[in-house]
Amino acid sequence: MPRKLFFDIETIPAPKQLEPRLKELYELKKAKKATRGSTQTPQSFSAYLRMTSLDGSFGRICCLAYAIDDQEVQALAGDERSILEGFWAQATPDTLFIGHNVFDFDLPFVIKRSRILGVRPSVMPNLARYRSNSAYDTMHEWTGWGRTNVSLHALSVALGLPTSKDDIDGSQVADYFAAGKLDEIVTYCKKDVELTRQVYDRMTFDGTIPDPKRGW
Repeated sequence: MPRKLFFDIETIPAPKQLEPRLKELYELKKAKKATRGSTQTPQSFSAYLRMTSLDGSFGRICCLAYAIDDQEVQALAGDERSILEGFWAQATPDTLFIGHNVFDFDLPFVIKRSRILGVRPSVMPNLARYRSNSAYDTMHEWTGWGRTNVSLHALSVALGLPTSKDDIDGSQVADYFAAGKLDEIVTYCKKDVELTRQVYDRMTFDGTIPDPKRGW
């Protein structure tokens, strides 16, 4: 049996010291659009900067929550290098990485940040698509690797599970971090991991069978 590692990350935009270099990239991108005769209104630099939270090349991980098999959910927060070192310390050759949208976001983001910060992974996940022997992505497994996506919140509703989006959602993480509300981010991230575990159990028929009277 594989060692199940359920996890989720919360990310924030690039740090202040990178802003001058990112400004250069932003201006270059705008110039290329103008050369090509694009009629689209270019996004502002502040919007461009905020979107770096979705790009492991420049954004950062501020929190990573995880759970091994049926164990209690743990959280790593604060210093990014320590977060990455703590995460890879949990991964072994028989680990099955489990999360929502981990193929397209979480695992590539973690791997990019590890390369940038020089944190060697204990094991390199196989990100080949259409398989789940190294990582199990609840989003892709639900959609059958189709072109449509499903949010973890929508999936929880479909399965009759309690949502983790009761106080905060991913779009608010950068604002919460800027306001010094790291504890709230950690709580939210841990809830996502617990919900992902429940979704996985239901999808693999390892969880409690719902009562048909509830109309799920």
